[in-house]
Amino acid sequence: MVRFVYMIASRRGGTIHTGVTNDLPRRVDEHQSGDGSVFTGKYAVQRLVWHEEHFDIRDAIQLERTIKGWPRQWKVELIERENPDWFDLMRGIGWYPARGCVP
Repeated sequence: MVRFVYMIASRRGGTIHTGVTNDLPRRVDEHQSGDGSVFTGKYAVQRLVWHEEHFDIRDAIQLERTIKGWPRQWKVELIERENPDWFDLMRGIGWYPARGCVP
């Protein structure tokens, strides 16, 4: 089963949240509906800006923990290496959350 390590943000240069899931569209929808976590609801963190697939859950969890321990600038650099405009990647792959998304 594929696992995803992901980062979502409130806006370009905004608040960043890192997580891991086996169902990326469902998890992003949860964040967008306010059911994802208190943190993401409080800061309107809803835009998928980076993700990486893993087939071993241990690798995914380890990467999530590693990224969470990084300085903010390293996270920004990782996002901008692949997504310099902080584009909502869920829109880019043609998946639109039920509750809409932050442009």
